[in-house]
Amino acid sequence: MIRRIFPYADGDDLPASREFYVGVFGLEVAMEEPVLGLTSPADSSDQVLIPPRGMENPSPRFGIDVGEPAAVDAAHAEVVRRGLRVVYPLTDEPWGVRRFFVADPSGTVVNVLAHLR
Repeated sequence: MIRRIFPYADGDDLPASREFYVGVFGLEVAMEEPVLGLTSPADSSDQVLIPPRGMENPSPRFGIDVGEPAAVDAAHAEVVRRGLRVVYPLTDEPWGVRRFFVADPSGTVVNVLAHLR
């Protein structure tokens, strides 16, 4: 089950990005560490994430929250079964997500994740 899909924006200047998305679009700051996370005031599942430049290499272009850590494991197993390129290993992050990055057939990096309980 996909819980949400969200884009990543480039984070060359996080304070300026924050001001832009909050000031122009009225997004709300949901988190500032390890990335700047902005949400819609109408629906907190509508998000834009802005990691600081160089935080993740390669940097994902979008994330897919698959809902449960077991679903991350299942997606990872399917990616491996298909011989796709895992570009960031299956990891439980200290900020509370289980994730991995995979390159799609065109090379776009996707962050596949779920929040840990």
